[in-house]
Amino acid sequence: MAQTQTVNPYEYTNLGNQVQINPYVHTANDMFYQQQSNFPQPLQYHLYAPRGPERTKLDPHQRTIHGLFLPDNLREELQKKNEATLQSVPNIALPVVDVYHSLVPLDMTVNKSSSAFGFPSSVYKAWSNKDGKPYVLRRIEGFRLANEKHIMNVQRWKKILSGSIVTVHDAFTTTRFGDSSIIFVYDYHPCARTLHDEHFGGQSTRHLSQRNNHHQNASEAQIWNYMVQISTALKTIHAAGLAARLIDATKILITGKGRIRLNACSILDVLAPDQHASMLEYQLEDIHSLGRLVLSLACGGTGVLQNPKKGLEHVQRQYSAEFRAALNYLIVVPEQGQMKTIDEFISQYAYSHFAQSLDSAQLANDELESHLSRELENGRLVRLLTKINFIIERPEYEDQRAWSETGERYLLKLFRDYVFHSVDEHGHPAVDMAHVLACINKLDAGSDEKVMLVSRDEQNCFVASYKELKRHVDNAFNELCKPSSLALRR
Repeated sequence: MAQTQTVNPYEYTNLGNQVQINPYVHTANDMFYQQQSNFPQPLQYHLYAPRGPERTKLDPHQRTIHGLFLPDNLREELQKKNEATLQSVPNIALPVVDVYHSLVPLDMTVNKSSSAFGFPSSVYKAWSNKDGKPYVLRRIEGFRLANEKHIMNVQRWKKILSGSIVTVHDAFTTTRFGDSSIIFVYDYHPCARTLHDEHFGGQSTRHLSQRNNHHQNASEAQIWNYMVQISTALKTIHAAGLAARLIDATKILITGKGRIRLNACSILDVLAPDQHASMLEYQLEDIHSLGRLVLSLACGGTGVLQNPKKGLEHVQRQYSAEFRAALNYLIVVPEQGQMKTIDEFISQYAYSHFAQSLDSAQLANDELESHLSRELENGRLVRLLTKINFIIERPEYEDQRAWSETGERYLLKLFRDYVFHSVDEHGHPAVDMAHVLACINKLDAGSDEKVMLVSRDEQNCFVASYKELKRHVDNAFNELCKPSSLALRR
């Protein structure tokens, strides 16, 4: 019997010159052209057939077929997220950790940096045995907890719920990886990428082809949007008597169009619970860290932090006076005896941009709600089709006069043939999605419009309204749900 070969998720040279890429971590266009790897190939979204020419000027009562379904780009995005959530890697040498199983590495960097936490760290997606949901496990390697009270700091973070923060769920120590490690559990956001990867050409993509490694510079409007969301998160954190302590482009996730979330919160409160600094000092450092992040985004790289004066000169030339004033507040150290607060920054500099951010969020919500309403209509049609298929041609009731193909059941069978088995003038099958949707919608609405139903041998012809057919469907389905009534009619 052949032995199963285990896969080291951090080994990239085990197949010669072939590069191993996790397609659900690295979202560059190369994922569609990568060579064969141990990871399952994603759906080939770029090979979907394009839609044909459409009429742009329609009457108020007219709709196109695509108007009844999700837009292609949104459908593709949701399908990618669903696939990333369900992704698994067979034959991988990763253990079951506490109640979390089926670990999939999300950070495929070979050389793990310890600059953020002081220890190397790894990130995994895992499923919980408790609720069956996916979570993210961030493992801090080689860390031994000196005082069990420090891990209790996570309990305060579990109470914080904010749309701009990746929710913290738990923290525990483990030796399942062969060393002393501590695991932090967070919400899982599929296909998320870091702010560093988006705007600075992240280091985690250095093993990819150089064809698509160009990063996207952030505009002033984008940076304001980021400042609004991060300041909202800091306001929630500071109000709870805590500090983020880590506002870095590599630890901020982009989870949607213009949506960012602070990640890796609570970790430094456990790894480095420094008692010599007050919480006010940590909160002030959060404000300065936000200023350094904004300066990096404005100048297109983190190298500007080595010479902030030169970066501020660039901002002076390229950005508005309002932006310069906000950045100056964030980055300049206050004089002795003075304090800065995130509330003060919001009220003096970011308040006017909150309205724009809120308006954009509401417009996006309206758009998603509109798309959801389309799928709601499709769900109603599926339920109606399900009822019809439950009713017609049931072999167990063929010998029952109460359920034979006469009366209302026979009409429903002819209606099924009219909708799905129509032919054209040449006798060829008429495959017309618009015809199907129009008929089922009229049946669901109970329209007074009449339809002519012809038997297969063309010897019988019936004229019935959609309202009558809908009543037949309801009556027959209700009888089907009460089989005892049918048994009495035998």
